[in-house]
Amino acid sequence: MRAILCGYYGKGNGGDEALLASLLQMLPDNIQPYVLSGNPSETEKRYGVEAGDRLNTFTILQAMRRSDIFIWGGGSLIQDATSIASPFYYAGLMGIAQKMGLKTIAWAQGIGPLNYQTTQFLARQCFKGCTAVSVRDGRSAEIVAKWNIPFTLAPDPVWALETSPVPGLWDLPAPRVAVSLRPHPQLTPSRLATLTQALISFQKATEAFILLLPFQPIKDLEIAEFIHQKFPDHSKILTVEDPRVLKGVFRGVEMVIGMRFHSLIMGFTQECRCFAISYDPKVSQLMTDLEMPGWELSELPEDANLISKIWINNYANGEALLSDKIYFFRERALIHQEVLHSFLEGIVD
Repeated sequence: MRAILCGYYGKGNGGDEALLASLLQMLPDNIQPYVLSGNPSETEKRYGVEAGDRLNTFTILQAMRRSDIFIWGGGSLIQDATSIASPFYYAGLMGIAQKMGLKTIAWAQGIGPLNYQTTQFLARQCFKGCTAVSVRDGRSAEIVAKWNIPFTLAPDPVWALETSPVPGLWDLPAPRVAVSLRPHPQLTPSRLATLTQALISFQKATEAFILLLPFQPIKDLEIAEFIHQKFPDHSKILTVEDPRVLKGVFRGVEMVIGMRFHSLIMGFTQECRCFAISYDPKVSQLMTDLEMPGWELSELPEDANLISKIWINNYANGEALLSDKIYFFRERALIHQEVLHSFLEGIVD
């Protein structure tokens, strides 16, 4: 059977690529995937699958005519915080797939924020038409439960993503601390300067080597370069495109300071101490679920020395997840795989 995989794929975002890699890892062997991608040639090269332009209507319709299944996810696809166009795009594709008779599944979804009645209506209609729904967090579960839609709740699939070695990682100075920041309206030049000064003080106190990880280089690289220029001998920008290798980076890291949602998950899976700077409800939810130290970006302290002291304390005294708890989350994340297999077996039967 042929399955169309639809998400924010091929756009250079490490988190979304990790979700795609997790989905491909979890698909049954008898499913032939076709990925809707922002960069089809790169997707085909990296994953060894067939891919097509996610914005080419003719390509999409042609793929749907040749496919049996439409898998939508994972990640925060239905939300109107970053773009009002996103819910319309994904809802439109889902609606077309359903009208063309494809069996549809909403997989590993993170829903919201949905600030407008129109997008709330679109989201509800999309999920109502799905044969199966899985979500990755309690907030999303509450939304679909309110809509009276059956669902399965499990941790983000990236908990279960396999890792690959990172060439040259162990040649870098140790100990290492990973930093993953991204642009946001609330990350003002003043706040970025404060965080940078705090990192400089933190590095001097701990003598750690700072790995700057731009998860989406087209957006994050400028911030990484700004920070790297302030202490070039004690930091390195590490741009990694393969999500399995990106997750492997965290094997050689003691602590993570992250805004990016999946930088924190990847850090936790590799027994790193993690400290969050939340710009989005999904990060705040993760902080709550894992009792992770951190701040809301809007409430970031103005004193760089205070930030540095708190980071130093977390570096020295903070606790990583115990191995049995990591195993628990990994096994629970594999429930998304069970949902896929059950859904697909039901179609065959």
